[in-house]
Amino acid sequence: MHVLVVHDYGLLGRVLLDRLRATHLRVSPLLVSDPATVDLHALASWIPEDTDLIVNALWLVDPELAESDREATHEVAFSLPLALAAHALEHNMAMLQLSSCYVFDGRKQDAYIASNPGQPINELGRWQWECEQALRSQLARHIILRTGWSLARIAKKVYENSASSEAVSLPGRCLGQPVAVKDLARVMAAIILQLDCGAEAWGTYQYAGAEEISLYELGLSIAGMPGIPEGIRVVDDVPDWGHLEPVNNTMVCTKIRNTFGIKQQPWRSWLAEEFAMVKEAGKTEGEPAA
Repeated sequence: MHVLVVHDYGLLGRVLLDRLRATHLRVSPLLVSDPATVDLHALASWIPEDTDLIVNALWLVDPELAESDREATHEVAFSLPLALAAHALEHNMAMLQLSSCYVFDGRKQDAYIASNPGQPINELGRWQWECEQALRSQLARHIILRTGWSLARIAKKVYENSASSEAVSLPGRCLGQPVAVKDLARVMAAIILQLDCGAEAWGTYQYAGAEEISLYELGLSIAGMPGIPEGIRVVDDVPDWGHLEPVNNTMVCTKIRNTFGIKQQPWRSWLAEEFAMVKEAGKTEGEPAA
């Protein structure tokens, strides 16, 4: 099977490509340096004709960023995936698309299952939900994979604030399940390999790390990691962006286990490695080292 991985400069694309290249699959990368301004009419010249599966590894998990640039969010979360899906349909290709827990409003009293309808409360969730619905109606051979919080996103918040004397405010009222970059790449690769073996398990799935936790408690766990300056304060408070976070982000992940045999792994087992990746990426981008 020929797999095309659409990615940007984020961590997931690099990690996923490394993992897939270690398999027997034929893998091609498609680097989209600026997904918000990509020429959607040029896709045909970039996608190899013998591609079997398009994997969109543009992982959008930051509702703050989405609110700050709504037009770009529309392009990356909706327009680009739908253009990829249209190309896949025309050329008999399948597609794997990422979504997130932000398609839900967080008002449900228990964990969300894959068949629950989306009722997003932020810009990112709105366009991800619209994308999901359009993809389901447009392309029969698709996998939609909803993910939990990005562990790297919260680790980056703590790391960046560690350079100042200000406390890191994280809302203890918001519950969810983090997922590490390498764990998500593991899950995506496992799905892709089973599709290569002929699995016709198209549909919507959910994955996040094992163990529900609040954003505040997650911040405390990260603050205790080696490399974080001693004395950094994490407080249970609602920051300016807190209204973008649903109170309940917890998802049931049994469907992906029952279909693909993919079990949830504890996010804590990935925490040290995830933080090291975030710290290294921060140095590369010129951020102050802790």
